[in-house]
Amino acid sequence: MSHYFETITFESLDGFQCDLKHLKSSNASKGPVLLVHGAGVSSNIFNPPSKNNIIYALEAAGYDVWLENWRGSIQFEPNEWNLDQVAQYDHPAAVRKVIERTGAKEIMAIIHCQGSTSFMISSILGLIPEVKLIISNAVSLHPVVPFYSGIKLNVLVPLVSRFFKFLDPQWGLRAPDFKSKLMLNVVKATHWEKDSLVGKMVSFTYGSGFPALWELENIDDKTKNWIQYEFAHVPLSFFHHIQKCVRNGALVHFEKGGGDYTEEAPKTSARFVLFAGKENKCFLPKSQENTFEYLNKLQPGLHKLYLLDNYSHLDVFFGKNAHIDVFPKMINELELG
Repeated sequence: MSHYFETITFESLDGFQCDLKHLKSSNASKGPVLLVHGAGVSSNIFNPPSKNNIIYALEAAGYDVWLENWRGSIQFEPNEWNLDQVAQYDHPAAVRKVIERTGAKEIMAIIHCQGSTSFMISSILGLIPEVKLIISNAVSLHPVVPFYSGIKLNVLVPLVSRFFKFLDPQWGLRAPDFKSKLMLNVVKATHWEKDSLVGKMVSFTYGSGFPALWELENIDDKTKNWIQYEFAHVPLSFFHHIQKCVRNGALVHFEKGGGDYTEEAPKTSARFVLFAGKENKCFLPKSQENTFEYLNKLQPGLHKLYLLDNYSHLDVFFGKNAHIDVFPKMINELELG
């Protein structure tokens, strides 16, 4: 199979310049699948240095693979975003662009973390009716975080916001000023796990574990080294939004007095398949369990929940055995449609 990525730019509905990476493949006999990354990374997070990654697993199964870089992608200049903007403006434009380029009537999506929360908002608001099957990892409509993360959101975020507009795990490689060096020293003093400094910064920024986003035994050295260059700036504006959502127990509008997204009936006919690593220390598996319960009440028997033993947050995609433990389950659900 010969393959390379083409980059297709698209304009978000409020004018932000985003892009799609499209895997040009001679094997694509099935419909388009859109992969959506989380906060503080880019679409490249699905492309670890392994021939067994999710992109090539989908290609081998005959799917037409598209990866979205929305405004939170580290490929773009740092900008202060919240989940509402991404849901309203980025994902609908991305889906339209895939439809326009492929001529497909409907598509499927695999979404992760804040790409997942925002994409779920797009879906339940009826903004992406063409997406008929959505596979979500880690968190979707009901964010639940470990106790210590709750304290960080409530205490550290307001404090840190006074000095920073963005946090950047790249400070683990080079901290540009006194403030960021100070932050790095806090991380060094509190994180003793056998991970890279960037990895430790990631754990400090996003969760309560040592490390928070993967189980060290699930990733090989090549991947651990690669991760260092895949995490960068994330705005405090996002943390302010997720803090409100966590407090509420379900996603809420960012604006003051903004309501709960789950209070109105979802305007979508999509089928949802939820994945959660049982060891996740960024968003507890309870997050996906709560969303599954909510969806299952509305349409009993339609949706599905997978709880994965020995997996955390991102190792669901770049764990060294994910191609055995996880991808076949995802691809099977795509086949079921």
